[in-house]
Amino acid sequence: MRNRLPLGIAAVVSWFPPDRDRVQDAVAAGRVDAGAAEAMRYTELPVAAVDSAPEMAVRAARAVLRRAHCAPERVGLLMHAWMHFQGHEVWSPAHYLASELGAVKALPVGVQQACNGAAMALELAADHLAARPDSGYVLVTAADRFPAEGFDRWRGDYGIAYGDSGTAVLLHQPDPAADELLLLSLATAAAPELEGMHRGDDPFAPVSRWYGDQVDIRRTKAAYVRAHGPEKFAHASRTRLAHVIRESLKGAGLGPRDRRLRAVLLPRLGHRHLQETYAEVIGELVGAEILELGRNSGHLGPGDVLANMASLRELRLLESGEVALIVNVGAGYTWSSLAVEACARSPRA
Repeated sequence: MRNRLPLGIAAVVSWFPPDRDRVQDAVAAGRVDAGAAEAMRYTELPVAAVDSAPEMAVRAARAVLRRAHCAPERVGLLMHAWMHFQGHEVWSPAHYLASELGAVKALPVGVQQACNGAAMALELAADHLAARPDSGYVLVTAADRFPAEGFDRWRGDYGIAYGDSGTAVLLHQPDPAADELLLLSLATAAAPELEGMHRGDDPFAPVSRWYGDQVDIRRTKAAYVRAHGPEKFAHASRTRLAHVIRESLKGAGLGPRDRRLRAVLLPRLGHRHLQETYAEVIGELVGAEILELGRNSGHLGPGDVLANMASLRELRLLESGEVALIVNVGAGYTWSSLAVEACARSPRA
């Protein structure tokens, strides 16, 4: 890990569509139970009425290239992450992004590892830049849209509501005088024995949405828990989460009570889920403030990790030299923890 990091984060951007689905409207319309809404504590979700997921990724990517003053031709690798339908069958959204952006020298790659896809793309970016230090910039994007025709954004999962967004980050060899942030370390751990949480006991289907018009994550999770009980997932989550936090601290050269460590940013899941699954474990390991930043965005699929990274700058959460951990998780399951340091361009208010 330490022989290929840190990486410079030239710029990172979140793009949200203008329309919002407010929680009080969803409760009044019967689209979410009032008790469930209170447990999640979201205030609103961004809703893409017009833009597809890849189009939102293009918007975020253009913004990040402008912010970094980087010509598209300087991008050597472009990786796009997603969890839900991207608008076409048997098609590569990563190649669409490269074409739309004019990234004519970039190798487009899709990373489809559910909600941890962008974190995995950052791992691949670190390996790529270590192996090819003169290859230019790496652009990582993530985008998803959850329209009601195929996904119930309020009730399709337990304790989580889903928002639409595009996010992007531009990585390269570090230049602390110019970069917004530094990626100091990144640790990931997997528990593939939990893959059935999103498969349930369904036979393999011949085509998409064989078992219903909408994606129903609750159904598969319930089937898994009936078969294996809740403790298997709970134990795996606790141990893997603790492992990646310890490893990311070690990789960044930080102790658990280091004064440079200012905050731990949680994935943009519902409040009760975060408190039951993440807050206690993290509180036992580090003394930094634990932050939930998804109340007005919902869960963004793989966009969570990049949106949280962007929030470090947008909310001015760190002074130069201070560090935050960004914790993330995705179906499969995989857990990641990123140690990110603020550079001089991103002072804390």
